[in-house]
Amino acid sequence: MGEGPRHSVPLKRRRQGKTDYKNRLGLLKSGKPRAVVRVSNKHVRVQFIGYCPEGDEILASASTVELEEFGWDKSCKNLPSAYLVGFLAGKKAKKEGIEEAVLDIGLNKPHPGGRYFTALKGMLDAGIYIPHSEEILPDDGRSRGEHIGEEVVERFEDVKSKLEEY
Repeated sequence: MGEGPRHSVPLKRRRQGKTDYKNRLGLLKSGKPRAVVRVSNKHVRVQFIGYCPEGDEILASASTVELEEFGWDKSCKNLPSAYLVGFLAGKKAKKEGIEEAVLDIGLNKPHPGGRYFTALKGMLDAGIYIPHSEEILPDDGRSRGEHIGEEVVERFEDVKSKLEEY
């Protein structure tokens, strides 16, 4: 490790591997809210976050835990639940007057058709404009859960119809 008067210690969140400040600055320069997608071992969370000098401000938020209120009783970490939470967050953002955003997946590796981009597809279907490439989005069958089973597809359609009324 460097020593001496010219050595500067990196910021704490950079040392911990939590924040890429160069990427964050690029997202903030757009002037648009960030559509932040975070995936844990059990849940998917989508937040629309606006920049504020005192600290970022959450404008709209949705989690797979909230899907239970609409009748979702399947896994909260699969592709259909990621789509539904993205759709719900997009609906909430529209109510807050958010028309466009930029996607922020943090330090996670982008896998085309994965949960991050399935949530993006849900936000797009809710009416939020987010710049993207069509190749990264999953096909409709996977986002509906056809690869999992017919029971999941039926539940998906039921919950999505309830979310459209939201």
